[in-house]
This record gives sequence, C-alpha cells and structure tokens, in this order.
Amino acid sequence: MSKRIGLYPRVRVEGGGRRVVSQAGAVLLVETVRKAGLDTAMSAAMAPWRKQRTVHDPGKILLDVALATALGGDCLADVAMLRAEPDVFGPVASDPTVSRLVDALAAAGPKALTAIRTAQAEVRTRVWELAGTNGPAADGSVIVDIDGVLVLAHSEKQDATATWKKTFGHHPLVAFVDHGPAGSGEPVAALLRPGNAGSNTAADHIETARLALAQLPRHLRRGRQTLIRTDSAGGTHAFLDWLSRPGRWLSYSVGMTITDAIHQAVLKIPKKAWTPAYDTGGTERPGAWVAEITDMPDLSTWPKGMRLVVRKERPHPGAQLRFTDLDGLRLTCFATNTQGGQLADLELRHRRRARCEDRIRGARDTGLRNLPLHETAQNRIWLEIVSLALDLLAWMPMLALTGKNRRWEPKKLRLRLFSATAQFVNTGRRHWLRFTARWPWTDVITHAADRLRILPNPG
Repeated sequence: MSKRIGLYPRVRVEGGGRRVVSQAGAVLLVETVRKAGLDTAMSAAMAPWRKQRTVHDPGKILLDVALATALGGDCLADVAMLRAEPDVFGPVASDPTVSRLVDALAAAGPKALTAIRTAQAEVRTRVWELAGTNGPAADGSVIVDIDGVLVLAHSEKQDATATWKKTFGHHPLVAFVDHGPAGSGEPVAALLRPGNAGSNTAADHIETARLALAQLPRHLRRGRQTLIRTDSAGGTHAFLDWLSRPGRWLSYSVGMTITDAIHQAVLKIPKKAWTPAYDTGGTERPGAWVAEITDMPDLSTWPKGMRLVVRKERPHPGAQLRFTDLDGLRLTCFATNTQGGQLADLELRHRRRARCEDRIRGARDTGLRNLPLHETAQNRIWLEIVSLALDLLAWMPMLALTGKNRRWEPKKLRLRLFSATAQFVNTGRRHWLRFTARWPWTDVITHAADRLRILPNPG
C-alpha cells in the first residue's frame, strides 16, 4: 500500500502536446476584431507604411501587439504568445519586424497617430451601432471622463521626470467614455506628457477633450448631449471657456478648488438651503448634504450659465480634514452648465466620475503600468496600442456578454475567459475549438461566441 504525500495529486510534466490551444478564450477578441471591421480599417490606415513584397500587413502587426497587450502583455516581445497559436491568430510577425514597424510609425509622428485614431473612430461608430441599446450613447447622450494618471519609469526614458507625487516617470492625460452602471468604459484619448506636467494645465485638457470628441460619432461631437467630466484639475477659466464656446455648446461637470471666496459663500448658506445628498442607489445618504451657491461669489468672469454646487459630508474614518472644511465636515465643489434638475441628482452624476478610476486601474493592468520603450515618439505609439487593447476589452463585453459579466475588468476577463484552453479540431471542413466542460465559465465563452457570430459582417 503506497502512502500519499501532500494535499495535491502528483502529476508529471512533459512537452510535445498537440492540438491543444492555449489562451483559446482570446478567440472572443479575434471575433470582435472581425465583426467590428477593425482588421480591415487598420490595414487601410497602415497602408502607407507597407513596403513592397512585404509578408506581414502593418495593420495586423499593430493589432497583434494590441491583442497580446489585452491578454496581459506589457512589451512588444509578448506578441510571442500569439505566434505560438497560428490556428487562432494566424501568421504573426517576428520581434524585429514588430520593432521596425513601431520605429517607422514613431518617425512618422502625427501622421501615424492620426491614421490610427481615424480608423478607431470609424470602427467605434460601427461598434456602437451594433451594440444597439447596450451602447454608451443609446439614450442619445454620452459622458466623457478626463483624468490624469502617473506612469512610473525605472530607467532614464525620454521626458521621464520627477512627478508631483515625488515619483519618477510620465503624467499622461486620458479620457474614457462611461458605459454607465451596466458596463465598463472605453478609451477615447491618451495624451503623453512629461512627469512634471501640471495637473490643471488648460491647454492639455483642451487637447485631450479635442482628441476625445474626434473619437465620437459625428452627431455627438458638439451639443448639450455630450457631457465632459473632470476633477478639480479641469476647473480653469480657459478650459470652461473652450467647452462653452458658441458652436460647441458642450455640457460639463467640472470639480472646483475650494477658494476663499467659495468658502466664505458656504458660510453664508442658511441651514434650510442644504438638501440631503444621494448615495449610488439614488436614495438619501446619511451625513451628506448639497447646496447651490451660484449667486454668492462673483462669477462674472466665468462662462455664462455656470452653476456652482457644494457638498458637505462627514469624513470617513481616518480621513484628514483641510483648512477649508467646515465644522468637521468635508467640503467639495463642482461647476456645471446643466440647467434644471435636483441638486442631489447633479451631484450624484458628478460623483460617478469616480468610475474613471476603475478605467485607469484597468489601463494599468493593460500595458500602462510602465512605458516599455525609450523615446517619447515610440511611447506615443505604445499608448495607441494600449488604447486599441482597451477598446477590444470594452467592445467584446458590450457586444457579447450580458448581466454582471459586462462589468468584468481586464484581470477578471483574462482569468475566467481568455486563459481557458481548448482542443483544436478539424471536422466537416470546419475548425472548432472545444472547451472542457469542467471549466466554470465555458458556458459564458460559448454564449459570447454565439452572440458575436450572429452579428452582421462589416461592409
């Protein structure tokens, strides 16, 4: 009688397995590329960089790196995980070929960035149409969140400098379209900046907003149906003037710094003017109140129609109060040009800007934890690759997943769906991926594949 040692079964390991596909769940991303028409759009956009008698399409090379990044890669060489599975991902370029393309696109500068972004915008419009009622603009309006993110550098990279948090790296501005409580969000702009770039630089916020609007369907690029949300870094005269410019007429909900004038106005608010704030479920939140102070401070130099709303609340345990806080209550303030509506609803809409932090967390897990290349021009291309990867991670759930699964973040998608293995089978002149019935999320994968399959093909 042999005695079992340890808590786990003893399994011997060897190489040489056949017809088993690793990362087989990534077929959902490949099918999303196909149904969205992203492959043909990127191929057309990258045509100027395709040399004669070349073997690999530059558009596919860029998409392959984006797919590898969506699967958890954080450098160009991680495209090797796709090269190992030609039955699912097709022929994949070698590492030197990938590097040469990135160098060529970096040398082209704005021309290459414009080509990539134009293709993304065209495909984004089609994806939102395919999504129907699941699309972020299904109700005729859209919300764009702008925020900064610190990307640390551990070597001497171009434009890597000391940051305001006393770290070392870069300080890009990013913008995401909010999919609401039922979904996640997708990137629409990424502006690479040095680490010492200011948090409230109006010119950078204007450029990021301009890039974000260019990614939206044409009818959403101006008008009150498009809402721009930022934290207090966007609360500058120049940025709000740009948003309110005649002919643009965008809606905004922008955090404001508690200045002395605002603090003095808060002190004059009568007690009966404070109304209870709402929690995320839309019910009254204990210990939090909101009030409007538009008529108290001098707003003559600010855009016409701007409203100021303040919130006071009991700080959570351990939170540090500021000098501008009132009687042990934390004060915050935001500006909006939305007329009408309950103050609690407007404040809750602004506070939901915190979902942008979730999008940034997902971006850090998808190639934005560090910039792998040395030159700034190269890292600008890397940011576009990260944006493509995040687009796929947002579009696939929007088109193929339902219920709570739509809110899965990139790490959960990789663990539960993309990392699943399958058996590759040829039968009846067709190729099949057979996932094991023991995998807990096989049904999710197969149902998602079915939903993608019935979508109309592009063109």
